[in-house]
Amino acid sequence: MFVMGNFIIAVAKVIGLLLNLAWWLILARALISWVSPDPFNPIVQFLHRVTEPMLEPIRRFLPHSVVDISPIIAWLIISFLQWFLVPTLIQFGMQFQ
Repeated sequence: MFVMGNFIIAVAKVIGLLLNLAWWLILARALISWVSPDPFNPIVQFLHRVTEPMLEPIRRFLPHSVVDISPIIAWLIISFLQWFLVPTLIQFGMQFQ
């Protein structure tokens, strides 16, 4: 059963890394949006392609306003998952060891 525990712990750590990466990508997109970036820049296009699937569903639930707060909502969701889901999976995996 220790193999299953190690697997669950490894999955939790990978999820934590992916959530951390998503947090930084959303931050980069938010910062770049303040400076009116060139839409044809490959970095801007990459950030848009990677973060839009995370931000677009949040925007559907928010009322239209002048300021886009979807990155803030996404950060809150990511933070919740990092603080709740990842430690819960790690503790669950440790029960198998």
